[in-house]
Amino acid sequence: MNKEITASDLNPGQFIDEKVKDIMSAVGDGIAINALSGGVDSSTVTMLGHKALGERLKTVFIDNGLMREGEPEMVKDVFRKLGITAEIVDARVEFLNALRGITDPEEKREAITQAFYRDVFGRIIKESQAKHLLQGTILTDIDETVAGIKRQHNVFEQLGIDPQEAFGYQIIEPLVQLRKDGVRKVGRALGLPTGMFDRIPFPGPALAARIIGEVTQEGLDTVRKATSIVEELLGDTEAFQYMAILHEDRVTGITQGKREFGQQIEVRCWDSVDARTATPTKLSFDILNELARQIISQVPGIVSVTYNIAPKPPSTIEAV
Repeated sequence: MNKEITASDLNPGQFIDEKVKDIMSAVGDGIAINALSGGVDSSTVTMLGHKALGERLKTVFIDNGLMREGEPEMVKDVFRKLGITAEIVDARVEFLNALRGITDPEEKREAITQAFYRDVFGRIIKESQAKHLLQGTILTDIDETVAGIKRQHNVFEQLGIDPQEAFGYQIIEPLVQLRKDGVRKVGRALGLPTGMFDRIPFPGPALAARIIGEVTQEGLDTVRKATSIVEELLGDTEAFQYMAILHEDRVTGITQGKREFGQQIEVRCWDSVDARTATPTKLSFDILNELARQIISQVPGIVSVTYNIAPKPPSTIEAV
């Protein structure tokens, strides 16, 4: 693997020129496909790929049913304004079926990986006759996977997996020398609007990484609503990342004077530079109180809201 390029050493213009040439060389006269999720990594690699290939890069947004509220339409509209057409592929049923009955965190990640790369993307690749998938794997994804901290869904070669053999196509990863702060600099240089290159990170497994236990439609609806509240209230904190986690255990609560076994949302908010280490943001009690008030009043079934104060390590930024 190529040597890490730190954000302080990064020359975005030079990096873009080199990666454009690399992509053109790898794809040749053929076509490639990339999956746009709306996160900074996938958005940056989408811009980079279109700069290299133009119309020979087909961009799709896989609607896996695990994203934020209104995410597919919002992302499609942003890139339409940038002159890039993103086709929304409805794969909600496939992903929910793949996750049914699974509670183990690594098994959930593997189920999402297989549904994404083998089933959904395998089908799209065959229909398009493309031979390459362009994706936004970054160095932190590889580090955490190789170290055994957690399997990132977009890491293969470093685990001895040949994508050509496993899925039927080659994967191009132009951002693997960078961490999140470097990717943001490249995204800015490529002309991404601030709202895209400066977005908080969002996990590859999406909201499935924020449900402890089995992923169900009910659980997704719950954590999606809580996520909207958390992101709205913490959007001005300048924190690196913030999220809502839905816990599996039922907790005792009181609703309208009667005992209720409800659910618990854990709020996490982090200060970090590159996600390798992180510390909980020192939120005021007023903000914490408002988070709890809105989540309990607006998200059905929630009777408890907690705030994680453990740093990374030993905690990790995402719960699952």
